[in-house]
Amino acid sequence: MFGPVIGLAQRYAELLAGPGVERGLIGPAETARLWDRHLINCAAIADLVPRPAALVDLGSGAGLPGLVLAILLPDVQVVLLEPMERRVAFLADCVSDLELRNVTVHRGRAEDAVGDFAADVVTARAVAPLDRLAGLALGLARPGALILAIKGAAAAQEVARATPVLRRLGARDVRLVKVGGGVSPAATVVRFTAGPALRDGGRPDRAAAGRTVIGTAAPAGQRRGTRPGHQKGRAGNRRSAG
Repeated sequence: MFGPVIGLAQRYAELLAGPGVERGLIGPAETARLWDRHLINCAAIADLVPRPAALVDLGSGAGLPGLVLAILLPDVQVVLLEPMERRVAFLADCVSDLELRNVTVHRGRAEDAVGDFAADVVTARAVAPLDRLAGLALGLARPGALILAIKGAAAAQEVARATPVLRRLGARDVRLVKVGGGVSPAATVVRFTAGPALRDGGRPDRAAAGRTVIGTAAPAGQRRGTRPGHQKGRAGNRRSAG
């Protein structure tokens, strides 16, 4: 699954099992199942991500799935959005250790960042129930962007409960997808597309062009990324993100 970047994935696993446990980002019991439950589970969604693209990983935590996707997809510009200082510091250390040039660490709450980005893809894993997560994710996405929420066994029930909210927010093409053929357990992903930008009342907002665009549609082969004025945690300034 990781192919030529298996060395980077192994190093990231070491960081999770070492500093990640020491700093309280993951529990000690998780070290025995880092690969099947976490790394492979996150890697399974890589095929759902269009490329090239600009991606925001909402509530990135220890970097799952954001760092895994950055390792696998070097032509995807990844923003790790995380509010907690100790997690931001860990993420910045991982980016530095792994020498990932396609990653920005941004400290902030998703609620406060709504409208600040216009990503092509928004990912989330174990962040919030879908009815709440949808509003946060769509607030970070450009119209037509893809939302990928990794969920568990109760994903279908979450979709059913969230359907009224998804409709009000203009989400389109809502699907439940199983990915990672041959992987046990397979990753369960709620996949949907952002409709037109919305005002607070749930109506389309034609003035949304004022958002900071970190990714726009481009022909295959063109590389996209964040505007320099909105980058935090890049090489040479990663520590400042924490």
